[in-house]
Amino acid sequence: MDLRSELLKSIWYGFTALDLERSGKVSKSQLKVLSHNLCTVLCIPHDPVALEEHFRDDDDGPVSSQGYMPYLNKYILDKVVEGAFNKEDVDELCWTLTAKKNYKPNKSSDTVLAERDAFRLWCLFNFLSEDKYPLVMVPDEVEYLLKKICTAMSVELNCVELEDLFSQDAVQQRGITVWVFLEMMDAGKLARGIDSSVISMAIEEVYREIVGDVLKEGYLWKRGQLRRNWKERWFTLRASNLFYYTGEDRKECQGNIVLDGNCCVEVLPDRDGKRCMFCLKTLSKTYEMSSSDTKQRQEWTTAIQTAIRLHVEGKTSLHKDLKLKRHEQREQRERRQQAKEEELQRLRALQDERERKLEELELLREAQKQAQVLLAQNEESRRQQHEQLQQTFEVQLREAEEVRISMQAEMALKEEEAERQRKRVHELEEMQKRLEEALQQEIRARLDEEAFRNAQAGLLAEEEEKMKELMTLQEEQEEYILKTQREWQELKQEMEAKSRALDEAQRQLEEVRANRHRVDQDVVAAQRKLRQASTNVKHWNVQMNRLMRPIGPGDKRPVSRSSLPSFQIPSQRDPGLNLRRKSGSEDRNEHLIENVGAGRRSDADLERHNSHTSNGDQNFP
Repeated sequence: MDLRSELLKSIWYGFTALDLERSGKVSKSQLKVLSHNLCTVLCIPHDPVALEEHFRDDDDGPVSSQGYMPYLNKYILDKVVEGAFNKEDVDELCWTLTAKKNYKPNKSSDTVLAERDAFRLWCLFNFLSEDKYPLVMVPDEVEYLLKKICTAMSVELNCVELEDLFSQDAVQQRGITVWVFLEMMDAGKLARGIDSSVISMAIEEVYREIVGDVLKEGYLWKRGQLRRNWKERWFTLRASNLFYYTGEDRKECQGNIVLDGNCCVEVLPDRDGKRCMFCLKTLSKTYEMSSSDTKQRQEWTTAIQTAIRLHVEGKTSLHKDLKLKRHEQREQRERRQQAKEEELQRLRALQDERERKLEELELLREAQKQAQVLLAQNEESRRQQHEQLQQTFEVQLREAEEVRISMQAEMALKEEEAERQRKRVHELEEMQKRLEEALQQEIRARLDEEAFRNAQAGLLAEEEEKMKELMTLQEEQEEYILKTQREWQELKQEMEAKSRALDEAQRQLEEVRANRHRVDQDVVAAQRKLRQASTNVKHWNVQMNRLMRPIGPGDKRPVSRSSLPSFQIPSQRDPGLNLRRKSGSEDRNEHLIENVGAGRRSDADLERHNSHTSNGDQNFP
C-alpha cells in the first residue's frame, strides 16, 4: 500500500463527512476549505483559483467524489513529497471532520474510549482495511488487531463476543465498518475489568508498532564511543533506523544508527559487570548494548535482524508486508474453499448419477419380472399348441405316412426352439444373479467411496502444490521447445547454405577436371610433336655434320645416302672457304627455324636447338 492510497483513505472520510445529505456530492465552498486544509497539512502551495477553473462548467451544483478526484490527484496528491509532512496531521484533520458526524461515544459507560484512543483506533482501522470503498475491515484483520491489543495488555481475547459479531451475515459478506468497530471497543465487552489507562497504553503501543512502523521500543544500556561508559537510553527501532533518546518521552534524540545490508548483530559474553550484552556492527562503528534479561536480548537481536532484512529486500514497513501476506493467505483460502465447494458439487452430481442408475436398475428388474411372466405365458401357449399339434399329428399319422414324416421334422424344429427358449430362460436367471451381485458390489463401492472421499480431502492440498509445480515445469518446457525450434531453424538455414556452397564447389571441381583433361591432352600432343621435332633435329644435325666436314687432298669423297651431286672441296687455305661456311650455316639455321615453326615448338626447345647447333659449329676444325 503506497502513500497515495493511505492518504486517499483518510481524505475519503473527510469528503464523506462533508456530505451531509448523503447524496454523494459536496458543495464547492466546502471543497475549497477541505483543499486548503489539505495543502496546509501536506506542506504544499495551494492554488485557490485551480478549483474554480477545474469546475468552471458547473458553478452552481455540488461536486461528487468522482468529479473531485481529478482535481485532488493533479493539484494536491501529485505535489506531495514523502517525508516533507507529518502523516499524523493529515489523519487528525480528516478525523476531526468525520468524528463530529459519525463517532458518537456512549457517555454513560465507564469504559468510554478517550478521544485520542479513538483516533488511534481509527488510524489502525484505515491501515488494516481493504483497498475498496466504502472502507471495511474483514473479520480476520479485526481479530488480528484485537489480539495485538490484548497481547499488549497481557490478557487473552474474549472470543465469545467476537464470534457473535462475526456470525452476522452482513459482517461475513461485506466486513465491519470503523464506526461499528469503535462502538464495539467503546462498549468494553472485549476488555471488561481493565483500567482505561492500560487500554490507552496498549492502543498507543499497537499504534506506534503498526502505523508508526516501530518494530520495538524499550530501555537498553549503551556503551559510549569516546568515554566508554555505560548509559541507559530509550531505543526506538524502525525499518531502516535505530534511534536512541535520553528518556521515554523521546524529546531529545541522542543518536541515529542507519541500518543497511552491511550491518549485523552479534551476541557478546558478559563482562565489565554487564550481562545479556550484544553489539550492532556497521561499516564505520560497533555499538555495544546490554538488556535487562536474556529474553529482551533475544527480542532485540531478532527485531534488528528483521529490520536489516526489510532494508535488504527493499521494504519500508513490516506490517505492510505482513498485511499483504495475510491478504494472499485469505485469497488462497478462498480459492481452496471454492475448489472444495466445486468438488462437493461434483460429488453431488455423481451421487445424483448413481441414484439415477439405481432407478434404471429397478426399471430393469421390473422389466425382467414382466419378461418372466410373458415367458410363462408363452410357455403355456406353446404347451397348448404342442398338445394340439400332437393331436393333429396323430390324426395325420393315421391318414398318411408321408404326412407323419413331415410332422416329425416340424416337431424336431419345435423341440430345438423350445431348447433355445429354455437356454434363454437359464441365461436370464444367470443375468438376474449377476445383477444382484452387481447391486451388492455397488453397495460395497458406496462404502469404499465414503472412505476414498475422506482420503481425497487430504490429497487436495498436495494435488494443488503438484499442479503448481507441473505448470511451472510446463512453462519451462515450452520455453525450451521454442528455443530448440529457433536453433533448429537457424541450423537448417546454415545447412542449406552449406549444401548450396558444396554443390557450387562440386560444379567448379567438375569444370576444373574437364579443363585439366583438355590440358593433359594438349600436353600429350605437344610432347609428341616435341619428340618428332627432336628426332628431325638430330637427323639434320647428322646430315650437316657430314656436309660441313672438310675433305683433304687425296681423300675420297663420301657418298651420302641422299645421293648428293659430287663437288670439290677447296683447301683450308682458300680465302673463300670461310664465306661459304658462313653462308651454309645461315642456310641451315633458316631451315631449322622453319621446321620448328611447323612443329609448334616451345621457346625452351628452340634454345636447346640453338645450343645443339652451336655445339655442331664447334665441331668444325
